[in-house]
Amino acid sequence: MSQLNSSDYAILEMLQSNARVRMEDIASKTSLSVATVQRRIKALKSEGVIASETAVLQPELVGFGMTFLVMVELERERLSELELFRERVCAEPQIQQCYYVTGEFDFVMIALSQDVERFKRLTHRLFFDNPNVKRFRTSLVMDRTKVSLSVPLEAMNGTGEGSAE
Repeated sequence: MSQLNSSDYAILEMLQSNARVRMEDIASKTSLSVATVQRRIKALKSEGVIASETAVLQPELVGFGMTFLVMVELERERLSELELFRERVCAEPQIQQCYYVTGEFDFVMIALSQDVERFKRLTHRLFFDNPNVKRFRTSLVMDRTKVSLSVPLEAMNGTGEGSAE
């Protein structure tokens, strides 16, 4: 799939807001046949444009009432050290997201916890027990104001600016 067209963007926009939207509804909105929509979605999946389909849960309703932002600075940034840290982070179910970043810290992550004691144990596993972690800073999230993994496709589809002014 070398290039996405306006129909692809429309399909992706609908799937981002509801991955269970009916093919007939997508076909109607895009003026495509159901078979064409199915082929386009299959192609978008096989090319990796659609990475996964998942249910979005409310953490506090399933026992994870605490969210933390954690910034980590490593002692050494050799590729092998970075990969080891990434592997440890990826193996931790409490880490929702992790980003390798520029600036004062090397990684920024979002972690969930049921309580402070369990978060403390997580920090020991990931940071205190890791000799390559120079320091880390944690902030407790007071309110989840906006949570999204949606990509602002309207800017790519010519239907909007993609940012608020």
